[in-house]
Amino acid sequence: MVYFVGAGCGAADLITVRGMHMLEQADVIIYAGSLVNPQLLQYAKEACEIYNSAKMTLDEVIDVMRQAEKEQKMTVRLHTGDQSVYGAVREQMDRLDELGISYESCPGVSACFGAAASLNLEYTLPGISQSLIITRMEGKTKVPEKEQIESFAAHEATMAIYLSTGMLGELSKRLIAGGYGADTPAVLIYKATWPEEEAYRCTVAELEQTAAEHGITKTALVLVGEVIAHQNYQKSRLYAPDFSTEFRQAKEKTCRD
Repeated sequence: MVYFVGAGCGAADLITVRGMHMLEQADVIIYAGSLVNPQLLQYAKEACEIYNSAKMTLDEVIDVMRQAEKEQKMTVRLHTGDQSVYGAVREQMDRLDELGISYESCPGVSACFGAAASLNLEYTLPGISQSLIITRMEGKTKVPEKEQIESFAAHEATMAIYLSTGMLGELSKRLIAGGYGADTPAVLIYKATWPEEEAYRCTVAELEQTAAEHGITKTALVLVGEVIAHQNYQKSRLYAPDFSTEFRQAKEKTCRD
């Protein structure tokens, strides 16, 4: 059996309890060494076989899984963040389907949610944004024509932009061309939730300059949107005294109200 486990976005204690237990039970662990916190490997038992997929091809990863299955061993494929976001897991699952090897997934905390926690942000502030767009700039992996940065920027919703640290100048131009104002609040956050985390507030126009000033060239997430300033938003109706839910009735207004 193969278990695809989200390692979380950095801090070792942000893995889920279920994911931690899977690591403790695993006979084989294949982890994404370029991004996964190596402290997570401390959960592995002494006899566990550990492989760093950063040095492996897809075929080599599958070969390890196939051999482990042949020996009736439990394999954990440990991916950074949550494996459903830029995790390249579908191609692995398809190969396992071809081989008749069963697998399950265990979710993790993606970087955009770790970043929100570090910054005490709410991405969906009423009256400002009720949507979070997760996307990336086009690099070696192509982005569909309908999913260009400009088309998403036109919504002026909250955006979390992955895998784009080396293209911040172009990113700024395209965000502004799409609809964001040059002075729209932004955050550049390096290694969110890791001990060495760095976070810098700026504007959309200042992203490239901010990265250069602080020597950030990779492993950073870009957040964009007015929710970063958290001003002039509307309060949630959920807790309004004149709003009824299945758990409480609305309260009548008093003279003091």
